[in-house]
Amino acid sequence: MSIKGSQFYMKKNDRLRTGDSALVRQMNLSVIMNHLRKKAPISRAGLAQVTGLNKTTVSSLVDELLQRQFVREIGLTSARKGHPAIMLDLNPATGFIVGCEIGVDFILVVCTNFAPEIIWRHEEHTDPSLGREAILDRAKDLLNDAIQRGYQEYGTLLGIGVGVAALIDQSTGTMLYAPNLRWKESFPIRAILQEAFPQAPLIVDNEANIAALGEHYFGAAQDHDEVLYISAGVGLGGGIVHDGRVFSGVTGVGAEIGHMTMEPHGELCSCGNYGCWETQVSQRALFRHIQTSFEQGERGMLFQLTNGGVDPLTVPMIVDSARAGDPVARAALEKIGRDLGIGVASLVNALNPELVVCGGILSLAGEFLMPAAIEEFERRALRWNREATKVVLAKHGFDAAAMGGIAAVYETILAQPNLVGSLEV
Repeated sequence: MSIKGSQFYMKKNDRLRTGDSALVRQMNLSVIMNHLRKKAPISRAGLAQVTGLNKTTVSSLVDELLQRQFVREIGLTSARKGHPAIMLDLNPATGFIVGCEIGVDFILVVCTNFAPEIIWRHEEHTDPSLGREAILDRAKDLLNDAIQRGYQEYGTLLGIGVGVAALIDQSTGTMLYAPNLRWKESFPIRAILQEAFPQAPLIVDNEANIAALGEHYFGAAQDHDEVLYISAGVGLGGGIVHDGRVFSGVTGVGAEIGHMTMEPHGELCSCGNYGCWETQVSQRALFRHIQTSFEQGERGMLFQLTNGGVDPLTVPMIVDSARAGDPVARAALEKIGRDLGIGVASLVNALNPELVVCGGILSLAGEFLMPAAIEEFERRALRWNREATKVVLAKHGFDAAAMGGIAAVYETILAQPNLVGSLEV
């Protein structure tokens, strides 16, 4: 609502004026919380200066946040003029948040306090052939383990955020399509998970979108409002942060950059199309390049580790071999890096972001992927875009989506701190 519209309703209707006052207070609380997140430690006077709110209003807002235990006083600091100021910070002991990623072949769950500092983390391998019910049941078990650990140290569960390797309709919480997970029939994933955990707000989103939010809040993309996030794992996903918010498109399934057609007559993709970028830049593509090298008679450390190409490959195994100088591992990673850089250049030319952040399990091989990717990016991007954009690894790497689940809850709390109820055990 505009200021002009707000003034109109204040004159016409006392009840709406009351509602307007509550809305303004909610917005001001959110402003205070967000500045504390970015600038703490900071004093009440400092908050008044950076927000433009008067000191009396700031003091009242801070008192409410102290009462709700979102904020803590952390001591005095001497100022150049006047009395020492009491410094403020977000309170890590406010409660705990649980973040989860349901990936194609793994489940990762983290539990953090409100700092957010990780107090519990668990990762385990899964197999898509187990089926949707078995994988969701295991995710529920691990979420419950995280919640119980959180309750041991903090009495309040603030929320749960889940990233899934799937297309998610945000308006309904429906999983639309997850070809790599082999979930091809839509179902109400948010409602199913919320029913299992009714004691807290639960957010579900595509894993790349939520990872983009996580890196924006807590990772490499802090202080950047125009960001392209790329998640390279079994598949290839993307998330876009525009004007500080995750862009999801008209139907909530935007930024599916892995399914841009790069080679019309290329490999068959799990989505049913041919030559998607995902077929060139993914864990599967990396394994395919290595297996082809083995079939062509190339040998080395990696060949020995896989028992002559019989045992399964893993990304950590490939990284270790590359560090040891294995030519097959290094060549395959360089090829993936170059194909990554080609796509990044096209996307940067289209989107002109400040930052490109590369995450997912292939980020474990960043020392080998990134030089080739950046070389291709710099060769192919328009100069003006190239000069404005940096390409970096995700700070949270493989954990980016799970930390994005934390960020999704965080974002909700920061937007409406006065609506967060007590969820104590």
